Amino acid sequence: MFIVLLKFSKNKDQVQDHLQDHVAWITKGFDDGVFHLAGNLNPMEGGGIIAHGVSREELEARIAEDPFVVNDVVTADYIEINASRTSEAFTSFLEPGS
Repeated sequence: MFIVLLKFSKNKDQVQDHLQDHVAWITKGFDDGVFHLAGNLNPMEGGGIIAHGVSREELEARIAEDPFVVNDVVTADYIEINASRTSEAFTSFLEPGS
């Protein structure tokens, strides 16, 4: 499982220019079953994603296609967690390869 922190970068002022494409990109991540949570970092520092079911290399390639990343609106930081215990709601995160 991965937590991806998308922190605002030098082109933060271009959020509105790329927001519609970014939202479509996020939707595709959910439709593909890779993204399980997405939201804003408070106070307005960027966004965060929980991803599961892909390798780090696959996730990095996907994140590189985010219009916010492409246009240097955000930079991505990755946190990889090998879950050993979860609540019932997150039991799928214990599967191998997560």
